[in-house]
Amino acid sequence: MSQPQVITVSELTKMIKAQLEQPQFSSIAVQGEISNFKHHTSGHMYFSLKDEGSKIKAVMFRSRNARLTFAPQDGDTVIVVGSLGVYEPNGEYQIYVDQILPMGVGALHLKFEALKQKLADEGLFALERKKKVPFLPRKIGIITSPTGAAVRDCISVIRRRYPKMDVLVIPAVVQGEAGPASIVAALEQAGKRGDLDVIILARGGGSIEELWCFNDEDVARAIAACPIPVISGVGHETDFTIADFVADLRAPTPSAAAEMAVPDYFDLTQTLNQNSKRLIMSVGKLLQDKRQAVAYLTERRVFLRPEERIHREQQRVDELVSTMVKAITHRISITKQVFENLTGKLDSLSPLAVLSRGYAVCQKMDDSVITDAAQVSCGERVLVRLKAGRLICQVEEGGSEGRA
Repeated sequence: MSQPQVITVSELTKMIKAQLEQPQFSSIAVQGEISNFKHHTSGHMYFSLKDEGSKIKAVMFRSRNARLTFAPQDGDTVIVVGSLGVYEPNGEYQIYVDQILPMGVGALHLKFEALKQKLADEGLFALERKKKVPFLPRKIGIITSPTGAAVRDCISVIRRRYPKMDVLVIPAVVQGEAGPASIVAALEQAGKRGDLDVIILARGGGSIEELWCFNDEDVARAIAACPIPVISGVGHETDFTIADFVADLRAPTPSAAAEMAVPDYFDLTQTLNQNSKRLIMSVGKLLQDKRQAVAYLTERRVFLRPEERIHREQQRVDELVSTMVKAITHRISITKQVFENLTGKLDSLSPLAVLSRGYAVCQKMDDSVITDAAQVSCGERVLVRLKAGRLICQVEEGGSEGRA
């Protein structure tokens, strides 16, 4: 049997730590009862989390526990969310806590986070799928309880901001077990109408349990499928629901949702009046500039006496014609002179010019030129060409016989 490798305590602790830092321990939620709770002067919280059979140490650093909305104490049953690690100096494993949630709220929170992650992975929160809320809708639909404060707040804000806005209240149950189905039905009803430009999904503040129907998966999918832009105005500013993430626009309160849905009529009217005045002034200035430009042009001499410009151009045409005639005449003269020179040279080289000086050209009867007496025989007839006319002669002496 081989001997095991001997390692130090530190090495063993590091090996255990490496195993506990695996991904499956990086985000865990553990339910248990708090014991040995101590809020250190440093701000960090140290405690144990136990159940009937086991106990584990936990630490929540000051940067994390500063966001707690309640004061934990021994005996509280809670759900802690965090990661598992090893405190090497003592060789102890413990939970590094990010959140502490009371038992009831904690279970809902975990359910909320799971659904949020699921829908985010499907792309229901993606910005590119969100519809643009119109600047000035023709008619607004409000899905909420018809007897709650939210509907009164929304209508009050809309009437204050845009008194002539057409509003339709679509009743829905916004709390309890019947809430999700009622909200889904209201969204489907609103989506089938052709006269709504935007929908406000509203409810006043409440506990997480009271707002839970807005964390329902069916409600989230109904919001995403609605063809009309949806503004979510649920709870208070610190409340966040799944509906807020899926909606095309999130408002912190129902009143804020109403403000986002419509522009302020009086600000809009003032802006339109100001723009109208600017437009009138701009057009007036443009017309004035154009009138001045026209007046300046009409006062110029070319418009007052247009015939002067015509006469100048006619004079210019006459000058150009005279210049052209001179240029052509000069060119013809030069060309004629060159032609005459070439003609003279041609005449001086012409055989006819030689004949005019008393010379003659002797040819055989076949018109071939005779340049040597040996080319003819005695008694042969030859043709003598003169300047004027020709002679046919018979050779009596000369030729090849005479040369002999």
